[in-house]
Amino acid sequence: MKTMTVSKMKKKAWALFSQMIRMRDCLRTTGCSSWGLCISCGKRYHIKLLQAGHFLPGRHNANLFYERGTHAQCYNCNINLKGAILAYMKALIVLYGEGIVEELEANEKTLLKFTIPYLEELCVKFKAEINRLEKEGYGNKNS
Repeated sequence: MKTMTVSKMKKKAWALFSQMIRMRDCLRTTGCSSWGLCISCGKRYHIKLLQAGHFLPGRHNANLFYERGTHAQCYNCNINLKGAILAYMKALIVLYGEGIVEELEANEKTLLKFTIPYLEELCVKFKAEINRLEKEGYGNKNS
């Protein structure tokens, strides 16, 4: 039996979280489960070309798996433009209202100790949400 390390479990949780975020945003922006709009530039991309981009960077804090601070982003905005933060911030305010940036900044200060049980719980949660999103998007995959 393979020994699961925190690092491997975190990687598994991230893969599920990224899939969930991209599916959520594809359905939210286009009504289709396989195409979505980048939160920063607004261009349409296939889900496989979108990434789960964070408004605030950080792989060790509470924002890593925080849904309100992570959205579908194209490679150019997420990587080349280092998050395209100004456009991202404007889109966040439209989505969640004033105060979202302060919420994310406060959340950023919360350090989490990632444990295998905690990450396993996240995986269960993310899988359930992916299943729900798949049902919601059923029939819209080829739109």
